[in-house]
Amino acid sequence: MTVKDLAAYIAALPEEERILQFGKKAADPLQGAFRHKRVVHAGLKGRMIPPDKAQARWNALMERPVEGNPLQMAYLHIPFCKTKCLYCGFFQNGTDMSVEDRYVDHLLMELAQDADKPRLQSAPIQSVFIGGGTPTSLSPSNIRRLLRAIRKTLPLANDYELTLEGRVHDLVEEKMDVWMEEGVNRISLGVQSFDTKVRQQVGRIDTGEEVMKRLQKLSAYNQCAVIIDLMYGLPDQTLDVWQEDLHHLVESGVDGADLYQLDVFENSDLHKRIEEGRLSPAATTLMQTEMFRIGRRYMAQWGCKRISHCHWAKNNRERSLYNTFARSGTHLFPFGCGAGGHVDGVSTMLHRVLGPYEGMVARGVKPFMFLSEVSPFAAYEARVQGEMNQCHLNLDALMALDPRLVSLSHLGDLWEEYGLWHFNGIQYDLTEAGEFWVVNMTQTLLECIQWLLGGEKIMNHAPVAAQG
Repeated sequence: MTVKDLAAYIAALPEEERILQFGKKAADPLQGAFRHKRVVHAGLKGRMIPPDKAQARWNALMERPVEGNPLQMAYLHIPFCKTKCLYCGFFQNGTDMSVEDRYVDHLLMELAQDADKPRLQSAPIQSVFIGGGTPTSLSPSNIRRLLRAIRKTLPLANDYELTLEGRVHDLVEEKMDVWMEEGVNRISLGVQSFDTKVRQQVGRIDTGEEVMKRLQKLSAYNQCAVIIDLMYGLPDQTLDVWQEDLHHLVESGVDGADLYQLDVFENSDLHKRIEEGRLSPAATTLMQTEMFRIGRRYMAQWGCKRISHCHWAKNNRERSLYNTFARSGTHLFPFGCGAGGHVDGVSTMLHRVLGPYEGMVARGVKPFMFLSEVSPFAAYEARVQGEMNQCHLNLDALMALDPRLVSLSHLGDLWEEYGLWHFNGIQYDLTEAGEFWVVNMTQTLLECIQWLLGGEKIMNHAPVAAQG
């Protein structure tokens, strides 16, 4: 057994590459430990399963019951949006009633085809997430059909979380009444900003005043956790505007919130508009660090409970089960055009185009776009992802899993020197700077594990920070 020397590996890297992957010491680590974000989500790649073998592999998996009661979830994708937001990379289809009706028919068909499979039924589903796209865009009749099918086909835990994702514009009584009648107990809404100019110029529909009214109308049902997303770094979102966004967040009475850093993709509509001079520049990464600092401290001042590096609960109604479990490798059954998931060592993305998706469902086959083996280091990945998402890492426990990981101790010392985390006697707790740079740190940890255990040197660097 060969134990590699991580310290020597880092020292031998060219300076620019070393800083990109491992960071550097800076007077203010929040602003200077890294130059910018280098991936959207941390992770390791697996190995593609040949298409002619994918169906047989999935069918065999689904016919095999699982022992015990492992955590598992379901994700259902609704690939429709009324409008396309400039920063979004997930837009698939506009809204059309006949197309929507046909799609829901096929989604229910897909659910029914898997309903009696031993693997799905042998452990309770802890969380169901209906994402998109914009699931709240579904008509009252179609969302009712879908919610009833979920209760009929999935083995739901007694305390399961059922999240419906969407936009504030859909908060009208004829829809909300159905959501509550059919068991939705968590609604997650993309507000992004309460400032009318800031939100409308990137594709959101309602004014800030209308957003507040609709949120309060939803909360008045007192039937579900209401969660909103706020984004920092949008064009024309100054520090003063961001402070007002945070004030309105607390004032709105919602149960929890995500504070997301804006990623400006080089090929996005948002970046094109900025380059053409049709929109003001987005905040630089340096300015985003200050916005993160303000947001983090504001939420702490209001006594909000930290659930992850970017998510806060204002009360105990918000649990965020799906997002917490998803970061730690929990089995996730996918349904719907464009849905992703991973079960028992394989991961998949279902077909993203409506025609092929519906055709495959009609033929009774799982509508894969691809099926792949997860990384051979997926167990380590799930542990690191889950803990770092909670703003800490038990590095000693991680190294105890395999003696070849012992040189990760150098990373512990290095990042403590850089001000990214602090050893509390048992594990490392992320500092304020570490919380902001957690995606970079997590990706680097995973790349180190892959090199130490598998010998492959990798460094992912995606064009996700065109704002500079």
